[in-house]
Parts: sequence; C-alpha cells; structure tokens
Amino acid sequence: MQIHLGTDHAGFEFKEALKAHLRAAGHEVVDHGAAEFDALDDYPAFCIAAAEGVVAARAAGEDALGVVIGGSGNGEQIAANKVAGARCALAWNTDIARLAREHNDAQIVSVGARQHPEAEAIAIVDAFLATPYSDDERHNRRIAQIADYEAR
Repeated sequence: MQIHLGTDHAGFEFKEALKAHLRAAGHEVVDHGAAEFDALDDYPAFCIAAAEGVVAARAAGEDALGVVIGGSGNGEQIAANKVAGARCALAWNTDIARLAREHNDAQIVSVGARQHPEAEAIAIVDAFLATPYSDDERHNRRIAQIADYEAR
C-alpha cells in the first residue's frame, strides 16, 4: 500500500521512526515533509500535501492512505480536511483508528506525537492501516451527505 506522510517539527522524529516501520512492513512511503527538523516550520503545507497525495493516488486507482503528525494532531487534521475529497480523523487510540476506517472511510489518520509513546502511536497507525471500510449502507449514506455538502 502507498502511505503518504506529512508533519512539522513536532512530529518529525516520530515520522522518521514510522517511515522505517512502514517500509519494513512492505509499504511504499511517500514523505511530504518536513525533510529536516526545523523548530520554526509550519504544519499546514506538509499536511495539505500529504492529503493531496492520498486523494490523487486514490483517484488514480492506487491503494493509498495517509498519516499526518503533529504535537496534538488537531491542526494537522484540520489542514488535511481542507483538501477536497479528503477525510482525515484524529485518532488517540486503536479503537478510534479502526472506527475511522470502518465507519467513516477515513483515508488519513492524524496522530499527536507528543500525546503517545512511540510504540502506542505506531499501534494506532497500524490499526488504521489494517482496517477496511465496512461499506455498510448507513455509512455510505452519511459519507455521501458530507460529500454533497462539500461539493456545494
């Protein structure tokens, strides 16, 4: 699977560890930045680029998901959700990560690197990536309502 990553300085160290973990698991990792630690950088451009990458890859028929990372994950989720067609969920445990995929067909998960030990944050991402969308009619209906509003 193709995994798009985006973070600022707050999640840089975790992104590097996650990138190695994902590659070891056989995923194709697309790193949208930050390319180096810079305590003064800003997350929006990196998270927007990661979300754009996921949306474009999926539109092209690729099996792609994304992970945006920050200190809390809040702003990163907001930035990713500004990309048309992106659905990004902030996950703070594995159950929320699974539900984001099962019920919302979220294609991107946001993780707060300062909120979790590394192993716990990796478990959240792994749960998100391993969980398929349920394709349940009620969830399809709700996602369509959101997409309809977004299109208007």
